[in-house]
Amino acid sequence: MSVWVDFSEIKSRVTIEQVLRCYRVDWLRRSGAQQYRGRCPIHAGQGKEAFHANFRQNLFHCFACGAGGNVLDLVAAMEACTVREAALRLRASQVSGPASQPGQRQLVTKKRTVNSSLGFSLTLDRRHSYLAGRGIDAATADWFEVGYYGGGGLMSGRIAIPIHDERGRLVAYCGRAIDGATAPRYRFPAGFQKSHVLFNYHRALEASSHRLIVVEGFFDCMRVHHAGFPCVVALMGARLSRAQRALVTDRFSSVVLLLDGDPTGRRATEQIASDLAPALTVNDLLLPAGLQPDQMEANQIRQVLARVERRQEIGDQ
Repeated sequence: MSVWVDFSEIKSRVTIEQVLRCYRVDWLRRSGAQQYRGRCPIHAGQGKEAFHANFRQNLFHCFACGAGGNVLDLVAAMEACTVREAALRLRASQVSGPASQPGQRQLVTKKRTVNSSLGFSLTLDRRHSYLAGRGIDAATADWFEVGYYGGGGLMSGRIAIPIHDERGRLVAYCGRAIDGATAPRYRFPAGFQKSHVLFNYHRALEASSHRLIVVEGFFDCMRVHHAGFPCVVALMGARLSRAQRALVTDRFSSVVLLLDGDPTGRRATEQIASDLAPALTVNDLLLPAGLQPDQMEANQIRQVLARVERRQEIGDQ
């Protein structure tokens, strides 16, 4: 039985100002009586004046991405969920009480965990042609639960990639554009702190291996997994944060760095290897210039990772 939700009650109780502060949107500037504008928190656009919010009318509109509506529409867009799911989240949330004035850097919600559990999941097309074009077969798409999202909101028209914390809780989706003309290429929801999680970490723990493979991106991770190495995580960038370092050193005794073969990846490999070396064994595998794991065939990945075994054999002699 579905839960009945009173949309009108939620819209009368929760203001757009409170929701914006919940998402730490504190950069809007006043442009009139109860009217504010600034960079859009939904699509992270560069237009400094694109997003308009009227606190008196409790409405918003972005002239760049076209999003607009009431407080339920705003949460649905920020969380890439339906309006009903947004209403359920607001009803269960702690957003309440009098609103503060813009410019006061405070939240109207009680202190939350770094990345809260979403409490919902998206219905995705895991057989979309983009995935096959990136070398992601059906089994891999099912394992990582990735797929195309055709609904509205932040993930609309993108490949939605679910992200979990170390306990396996779904905490965010990242949306990957399926064409080169759409920006940004990767879209994260406002308020999500990727430096506190490692993509695929909870599954890597289940692999029961002492050696962890670290790559940069989502598709790098999926391709390495497909090649037969399930104990792999992605940084979601080219930097290892303090929180991510703790996740690595807490459960593993050996790390293989398989970052991109560009200058950024080379610098990151050197820095991360130096950072982790005091705590565990580090094997850094430098790929040829311009090459990255998601561009490699499974056999190529196996050959590269076999170098770690050869190093180990030489070291044991």
